[in-house]
Amino acid sequence: MTTLMLVILALWFVLLFTGAPIYALMALAGAAFIAAAGINPIAVPQKLLKAADSFPLLAAPMYILMGSLMNTSGVTERIFRFATVCVGWWKGGLCHANILGSVIFAGMSGSAVADAGGIGTIEIKAMQDAGYDTETAAAVTAASATIGPIIPPSLPMIIYGVSAEASIGDLFLGGVVPGLLMAVALMIMVRAIALRRNLPRVPFPGARDVWLAFKGAFWALLCPVVLFGGMMSGYFTATESAAVAAFYALVVGLGYGEFRVRDLPRIVLDTVETTGVMMALVMSAALLAYALSLSRLPQNFGGWLTQTVSSPIMYLILVNVILLIVGCFMEAIAAMLILIPILVPPALALGIDPIQFGVVVVLNLMIGTITPPVGIVLFVTARVANLPFAAVVRATLPFLWPLLAVLVAITFVPALTTWLPGVMR
Repeated sequence: MTTLMLVILALWFVLLFTGAPIYALMALAGAAFIAAAGINPIAVPQKLLKAADSFPLLAAPMYILMGSLMNTSGVTERIFRFATVCVGWWKGGLCHANILGSVIFAGMSGSAVADAGGIGTIEIKAMQDAGYDTETAAAVTAASATIGPIIPPSLPMIIYGVSAEASIGDLFLGGVVPGLLMAVALMIMVRAIALRRNLPRVPFPGARDVWLAFKGAFWALLCPVVLFGGMMSGYFTATESAAVAAFYALVVGLGYGEFRVRDLPRIVLDTVETTGVMMALVMSAALLAYALSLSRLPQNFGGWLTQTVSSPIMYLILVNVILLIVGCFMEAIAAMLILIPILVPPALALGIDPIQFGVVVVLNLMIGTITPPVGIVLFVTARVANLPFAAVVRATLPFLWPLLAVLVAITFVPALTTWLPGVMR
């Protein structure tokens, strides 16, 4: 049956280039294997429904809703204003503010696309008004948006945790240090570019400016504190924190007076639409994963890997190469759902910590969101900045180096991902 699955996967890969929805192709591949192998077809709806019946996945629509509420309630503008008074007076200050704003927003949205399309809109316009060229503004925005799914809360971490049966709370904590390292690495890169190009800075803020910016953003800045405080104290789980976050975002938006209640139906509808697409991916990938397990392809591939690659470090390097290539051609969540059943068992067999492996997988695929030809964050940023896709790609490529440096660091130093979860247990 392994040969049959390989044939189906080869046809599936060819069909990917037809432009058909990837969730439909995954479901068809799984159903085709079940039909060709003579398995009872009742397994198809059973596996689809079982995948949707997941308590941790309830967090996904709540975090999506929270991001939408933040974007429409003036929160993003207040965050960027606060980031600007903090670091805007550095050389190339608005580039640094862009990165810091993404770090803060990451503690609320958990999505690279939400970051690029939400706070990114404000960041790019502010940088253009300050005299930065649009390509630089777009590049920094795209690169810093990758921090969103690494610093918790994180939608990809939830998907990974559900698929790999790993602790979502530990995955959230495991992403904190790598996310901050990404911000530092990008700021070092920006510093070098700012000195070389003599980029502008904003005037040094007075105490009144700092206070007003902090006061204006206080309730937004408190959101990550509420989430982590609640999870760490045991008041709610990582899944329940999503509902708390969505409610908190609604209250903050109403409190700022910039959120209009009449916008709520549209926001909910957008959330339902986005969740529907995500759930279609999850359900179809579960069916394909079931077919893969029946074919014993993952088991055979994992056995071959563990025999061929006996070193955990060599396996992580191999996985990095695979995922960096896959990320260029496939959307992150779809790639995770397909590859996790194949890549996780050998990693566990080699003694790799599941939290380290999860963060490595997510970071790889987030780098893929800013690499052509299918870098979704590049497309969103190009639309926001009103630039040709090719121009955004050229401007963003240098920013891959600091992100790859962080990837290398968490690959070779497991403590960067496992220390904080260990301390908080």
